[in-house]
Amino acid sequence: MTKIFKQLARHWAACLAVAALLIVQAYCDLSLPDYTSKIVDVGIQQGGIESPVPYTVRDTTLQALELLMTEDEAALAAQWYSEPDADGLRYLSEDADTAAAELESAFTTPDVVLYMAAAQNAARAAGSTETVTPTTYDLDAVSQQFAAMAQAPGAREMLQNQLAGALSQLDGTVADNLASQAVLLVSLEYEAQGIAHDVQMAYLLRIGGQMLGLTLLMVAAAVAVGFIASRVSAAIGRDLRREVFSTVVGYSNAEIEKFSTASLITRTTNDIQQVQFVCVILLRMVAYAPILGVGGILHVAAGNTGLSWIIFAAVAALLVLITILMNVAMPKFKQMQTLVDRLNLVSREILTGIMPIRAFSREKFEEARFDKANRDLMGTQLFTNRTMAAMMPFMTLIMNGTSLLIVWFGGKAMDLGNMQVGEMIAFITYTMQIVMSFLMLAMVAVMLPRAGVAADRIDEVIKTPATIHDPDAATAKPALERKNWNGEVEFKDVSFRYPGADSDALEHITFTARPGETTAIIGSTGCGKSTLLNLIPRFYDATGGAVCIDGVDVRDMPQATLHDLMGYVPQKGVLFSGTIDSNLKFAGEHITDEDVRTAAGIAQATEFIDAKPEGYASPIAQGGSNVSGGQKQRLSIARAIAKKPRIYLFDDSFSALDYKTDVALRRALKAQTDNATVIIVAQRISTVLHANRILVLDEGRIVGNGTHAQLMESCPEYQEIARSQLSQKELNLSKEGE
Repeated sequence: MTKIFKQLARHWAACLAVAALLIVQAYCDLSLPDYTSKIVDVGIQQGGIESPVPYTVRDTTLQALELLMTEDEAALAAQWYSEPDADGLRYLSEDADTAAAELESAFTTPDVVLYMAAAQNAARAAGSTETVTPTTYDLDAVSQQFAAMAQAPGAREMLQNQLAGALSQLDGTVADNLASQAVLLVSLEYEAQGIAHDVQMAYLLRIGGQMLGLTLLMVAAAVAVGFIASRVSAAIGRDLRREVFSTVVGYSNAEIEKFSTASLITRTTNDIQQVQFVCVILLRMVAYAPILGVGGILHVAAGNTGLSWIIFAAVAALLVLITILMNVAMPKFKQMQTLVDRLNLVSREILTGIMPIRAFSREKFEEARFDKANRDLMGTQLFTNRTMAAMMPFMTLIMNGTSLLIVWFGGKAMDLGNMQVGEMIAFITYTMQIVMSFLMLAMVAVMLPRAGVAADRIDEVIKTPATIHDPDAATAKPALERKNWNGEVEFKDVSFRYPGADSDALEHITFTARPGETTAIIGSTGCGKSTLLNLIPRFYDATGGAVCIDGVDVRDMPQATLHDLMGYVPQKGVLFSGTIDSNLKFAGEHITDEDVRTAAGIAQATEFIDAKPEGYASPIAQGGSNVSGGQKQRLSIARAIAKKPRIYLFDDSFSALDYKTDVALRRALKAQTDNATVIIVAQRISTVLHANRILVLDEGRIVGNGTHAQLMESCPEYQEIARSQLSQKELNLSKEGE
């Protein structure tokens, strides 16, 4: 996990921007339930009336209310309301917000009393003992009664006494909700003025507009977070692929063999995709879930609903579920990447070896081997997927159970007057937000282990140092300053042992390959011929002695300088997707079309190239699968010749050529390489017959050194190879030729 966060830390500015945007998104998300509550409780149930202080009031109604106020409260009301206009309406001053609290305190109780008086008037008119909803007629009648009473001496004192009596008749529930009761009078007053509908619509449009603005802001923040998170994760994937690839390109054969090609491909593709995907999730969900969860808890705790215990019960149930899930699924997620590796390895082996498999009728065996790897991966994936699938019903049960508890106990609270419908809706919404935040964390917690394993596997490749590296600047300076190289290759008592091996593959090898000469290396299979050749370009480093070029140890030369001197043809011809021309110019842009044609002619490749409709522009498929083995080998040889190196290294590069082509190629090559050092590893005597020097290897040691004629006289191992490959007539001809 720390490795994933280190990758995110590289893009700290973008991560900070995401955090800021998530805070904005969470603020909008957490504000919307409050606005929903206002829409329901105020906009619908209270007709859009927020305050017991009316914005506009008839003079008769205000006079009746002032009679129910103390002298100071009446003076305050008179101060903030305008004089009556022609229609008898008085308007609240626009600056009244500064005295909103005092005005609400002054108007609340008189509003309730005046409304109750109107309700009693309606009940008397209907001859009912039950509470009857008053009309504007009842309000006007009561206001007129109060106006008439105001003319009598001591009217205010009498009304104050009636007010005290009315308040004593209120039960506790009504007394606790005076503010909500007071708006009933304001609503009745607005109906009398004919503006009740307009007031309600104005409130709904204002709150709805604010909700729309918050929603649009939330959407914009979410889109911006998604955009930035996607770019950051894509950049992380790009950087990891670049870093892994540049590291692998610098590997020697030892590191490649350590990881295997299939594993390196999996790490570069599947593993990096896992890390990339989790980085998006971390930025979009993991950072957002705590903000949303904590914000939801704070909003719930701020309310006096008495239902907070439901939240804690739901969170506890979620934590238990997540803990069980992590303990069950975590080990399987850690196994999955290893099983993907195994499946890729088996698939690659089968696909690359399809011809031998068919030739030996091993299709059934390989199908069974693939099926086992496939079923192992399938079984693990099924287990993890079923575990995740099982989590969802439990999550749904917790969410729906929580909603049911809120509705049940919230309904009782509403019946008692302690909660309104909008408050319950907001409470349910906050609860779902809290539950969803834990659900998001649970989902990420399941994904993180697999991504953590993938990050470790990627880091293992990046942190594995290449055993072959360039010397320091001071050591490399002589080689860099040298302008002319002859290309003389000298082995000075060289020994080599593969990493982890018990014995040396090469022991005390000493010889010199000079410019203008061909040095051939021959021996039985597994005697170390290719290993010896691989020490020259530093595919491996000698574990004893030194390999020198013109007296300079190859370990004291930058690899680029060393490789610029060499034209290397591997044992197995390797071509790259592109064209014949692009493959022959693989060494660099300095190679001209003339160089390409000359090299193709020397490599005996002109005939089959010219036979193709597109000639040198003919496409080459991946791995050179659309050319034969001999053509691939000739193109590999031509690629090395086109470079015009000082040293030619041929690792059994003529094995796929027929005898006639082999002879013609070596004859043309001899003319081209008069001033270059040529080292040939070969299995066939015919290939090395005319070499200036032949080294005979046996079990990692040089047991013969000389020309063909000299070795035929002095080296039993060479004689044995010659007799196994050449007829007596050919042996005699070769002696005569010498």
